[in-house]
Amino acid sequence: MGMHSYVKGVKPADAKYRKMQAIYEQCEAADVSIPKEVDDFFNGERPDPKGVVVSLNPSAKGPVQEWRDEQNEMLEGFEVDITRLPKDVTIIRFINSY
Repeated sequence: MGMHSYVKGVKPADAKYRKMQAIYEQCEAADVSIPKEVDDFFNGERPDPKGVVVSLNPSAKGPVQEWRDEQNEMLEGFEVDITRLPKDVTIIRFINSY
């Protein structure tokens, strides 16, 4: 089994987030479908207590770049240029999944 690593950004919960979360929770409690607008707001995932989670995929022009040590091939990861993050992202989450 291998490990996969990726980076997510979190936009902190605000008034709109709390309204969307309330709708999500009410629909879930009533066992009815989550409205598309609410599902899209949360990017198809359950609401995260910290806020809206967005993917920060490595790309040539984005804030996240894949990194490898040129001297030691056993070292690799990500570099995040914080000056290039979306202005409303205040938390960076590094995730390893197995």
